[in-house]
Amino acid sequence: MHSEYPFLAHHFDTPNQQFESGKLGMWVFLATEVLFFGALFVMYAILRFKNPEVFSYAANYLDTILGGINTCVLILSSLTMAVAVRAAQTNKRGLLIACLALTLAGAIGFLVIKYFEYSHKFHLNLKWGQAFYQPVTPEDAATLKVEPKPVENPVLAIASPDPSAGAMPAQLVALPAVDRTAIAAPKTGPSGMASEQMLEDSKGATHSADHDKVHLLDPEMPPNTHQFFAIYYIMTGLHGIHVVIGVGVIGWLLVRAMQGAYSNKYYTQVDLVGLYWHVVDLVWIFLFPLFYLIH
Repeated sequence: MHSEYPFLAHHFDTPNQQFESGKLGMWVFLATEVLFFGALFVMYAILRFKNPEVFSYAANYLDTILGGINTCVLILSSLTMAVAVRAAQTNKRGLLIACLALTLAGAIGFLVIKYFEYSHKFHLNLKWGQAFYQPVTPEDAATLKVEPKPVENPVLAIASPDPSAGAMPAQLVALPAVDRTAIAAPKTGPSGMASEQMLEDSKGATHSADHDKVHLLDPEMPPNTHQFFAIYYIMTGLHGIHVVIGVGVIGWLLVRAMQGAYSNKYYTQVDLVGLYWHVVDLVWIFLFPLFYLIH
């Protein structure tokens, strides 16, 4: 080992010292990761406490089945990673290579499933901020602006200049066509109020029963629903970045294992990457129920 990495010979006398030093550094790094995600969990708790109806409503637009599959994939990949560490410790090179390959496949599978989940939400404009309130199709955009129907023969009693003449009927003038948001507060978000036709079309299907239903058609949607998807993309997106990093380091371990770099005399790198991967899986174990299961 010292011949391959001569700079280590000056600092460490035995592989055990290398292992203990590397493990200490990894635990310090993982502690910073826990603090980082801990701040995000606190932000989640504050937003949920302030707007519980938003989180209860918007969670219905998440696909629990895909989230559950991803959870199972990560749990199995964590198991294969643990077996890989044990295989390296017991000089079982074939088992080590097989378990690292399975772990890598699980990480890539998680990202593929998450890609399809994100793509579906982006297609329906289930995004953050103002984009959440944009119509999904041109037809929906056209219905956001409606013209008021002209009133037939309206009559209003007004006072006559001659008080002795009493009230006199007078015709009302129909208002010009204007954007509905100019005369009524928007009910479905900043982009405007849903038209009567949109509300009529939404009857018969609820948000909890139809994930593909356009959310602007749902009159029960609470204000500020976009906040749920903002924190959802922040937390799951950052977790996804950590999974991408895991794909890189696990792939590197796999190549090194195929070259015969690990044995019971040196398996530090396998053990440290295993610690990292277990923490990544643990974060998802918290994310899944908080977003997908708790309504």
